[in-house]
Amino acid sequence: MGHSHHHHDHSEGNIKVAFFLNFGFAIIEIIGGLWTNSVAILSDALHDLGDSLSLGVSWYFAKVAKRDRNQKYSYGYKRFSVLGALINSIVLVTGSVFIVIEAIPRLFDPVNPNTEGMIYLAIGGVIVNGAAAFRLSKGHSLNEKAVYTHLLEDILGWIAVLMGAVVMHFWDLPIIDPALSVLIAVYILFNVFKNLKESFRIILQGTPSDINIDKIHEIIIDIPEVLEVHDCHIWSMDGEYHILSIHLVIGNDLPLSQLEAIKNETKKRVSKLGINHTTIEFETSSEKCEPC
Repeated sequence: MGHSHHHHDHSEGNIKVAFFLNFGFAIIEIIGGLWTNSVAILSDALHDLGDSLSLGVSWYFAKVAKRDRNQKYSYGYKRFSVLGALINSIVLVTGSVFIVIEAIPRLFDPVNPNTEGMIYLAIGGVIVNGAAAFRLSKGHSLNEKAVYTHLLEDILGWIAVLMGAVVMHFWDLPIIDPALSVLIAVYILFNVFKNLKESFRIILQGTPSDINIDKIHEIIIDIPEVLEVHDCHIWSMDGEYHILSIHLVIGNDLPLSQLEAIKNETKKRVSKLGINHTTIEFETSSEKCEPC
């Protein structure tokens, strides 16, 4: 418990910028939607407000995740960022379902709004959401990926609005806008499913997808004093910070200094494979192990 791990990233700052960009533009959207008499833009404004809410939640959890470990949470607060990713994904699913529900009736009863105003708002939407998405595109945390998917949805949504507005400006084909909205919603739901799958894998303490257990066994058993490797457990706190618990069978009567050397060598080797925290238990060949 005496070890301190500082896993610094820019997750909080990136999400903070994305939140203010998204929230500010959502307000502009509401005014613009009323001005253009565009139900598509008003529904997108509602969707962006929902995004802002989930971005705010993500920002909060990114801050919480940086807190040091304590008696209540002995592993620290890193997993709170996964909770933020889950909430993001749920809001994203709700928003996508809302888009589909709104778009389907328009397929049968399309309405022509103020297309020129829609074009200006759509260009603004692509720029603002594009800037926010760019800030998060290099993010590695699950939370950042979930938020990035949010912003990707917004960009694609605005591109659809822009394309629909341009076409409707020159041709009487208002059905294009809701048709594109449905396709984008289906694409986004597919991405959300991948994020949810990874979130649940972390919560259920599944082995991280980027860790090879066989490779870990291979590099540890290669240490001369190690006779056997078993009871290997690997899980992740937040999709980035990986933890390993393992039993090493060694020869009898090894001095403490040699055990320390084996431990340090093991930690050095597994750290190269992406393990951030390792707990090692030594056993002798005559000892009976009760794996969990």
